[in-house]
Amino acid sequence: MQNSIRIKLDKLSDRFEEITALLSLPETQSDADRFRALSQEYAQLEPIVAAHHDYRKTAAELEEAEALLEEKDPELRALAQEEVGRNQSHLDELEQTIQILLLPKDPHDNRNIFLEIRAGTGGAEAALFAGDLLRMYTRFAEKCGWRVETLAESPAEYGGYKEVIAKIAGPDVYARLKFEAGTHRVQRVPETESQGRIHTSACTVAILPEAEEVDAVEINPSELRIDTYRSSGAGGQHVNTTDSAVRITHLPTGIVVECQDERSQHKNKARAMTLLRARLLAAEQNKRQAEQASSRRLQVGSGDRSERIRTYNFPQGRVTDHRINLTLYKLDEILAGNLEELVTPLVQQHQTDLLTEMTNA
Repeated sequence: MQNSIRIKLDKLSDRFEEITALLSLPETQSDADRFRALSQEYAQLEPIVAAHHDYRKTAAELEEAEALLEEKDPELRALAQEEVGRNQSHLDELEQTIQILLLPKDPHDNRNIFLEIRAGTGGAEAALFAGDLLRMYTRFAEKCGWRVETLAESPAEYGGYKEVIAKIAGPDVYARLKFEAGTHRVQRVPETESQGRIHTSACTVAILPEAEEVDAVEINPSELRIDTYRSSGAGGQHVNTTDSAVRITHLPTGIVVECQDERSQHKNKARAMTLLRARLLAAEQNKRQAEQASSRRLQVGSGDRSERIRTYNFPQGRVTDHRINLTLYKLDEILAGNLEELVTPLVQQHQTDLLTEMTNA
């Protein structure tokens, strides 16, 4: 292990002990904001300190085993050799784990998200695919124990959506789904295609972390235009007969958000404002990332909507993620919400890229 990493681990261990002591003080416990901030820091440091403790313990056991290799008893030397191999292997694993734990944390990783899916090229077929994508993410969210609620939708004439916006809430939602942002392409034979020709359509997916109080963007009410309208629905006894849907336009940026899920205009306005803050926060992040692009660019999950990130080929039952050259012949399983085989390699590739940067820095 590099000496610089050892020094950093020692400092983090000292800080962990300091936080542990601070959290037990009555004055800390009576200050809700400070207690919450220290608790969050404690939770972040705990796995690093535990891995560091395990590393030192294993290193000491390795040293003892290596000393036994000098023994004259062949059986004892054989046992020592086994112990050396086992400890060295565990030490290598721990070093990799520690390096990953020390990687810079994305402050938004534990946030809820707004999922936006828009039909692109392909007309009716793209709209149907937008519906497929929404079901895929909804089923994946259910498997993860996350909550999904639709905020706004624009149904297409022949099924699916021209546009749909949903909120997904739960632990580490942004961390797991942030690399889904980009252009998703589908290749399949439409039901209306009499010649059996394969058509190519596309949808764009945006993943926006929900803004929190600490980083919520300041919004001047005078810079908003708020319109109300009647929600679109399937009709029947639940048809909305009041202008409860809300559309908010942020005049300086031209960003438009709307919410029509609730029957209460007040609730729809509150949800639309939450979405607007997330959009403005994402716009600010994109601006900062663009300014830093010349010195540092993350290829995985850059979030560029013009970037074709994945192709879903129905005739071959194939899904290909173009960023990591991963192809899986499990299209049905993936569309059923089994996204783990795509999500995990993307996260691992991102970690590898960061490790490379950290090593070369």
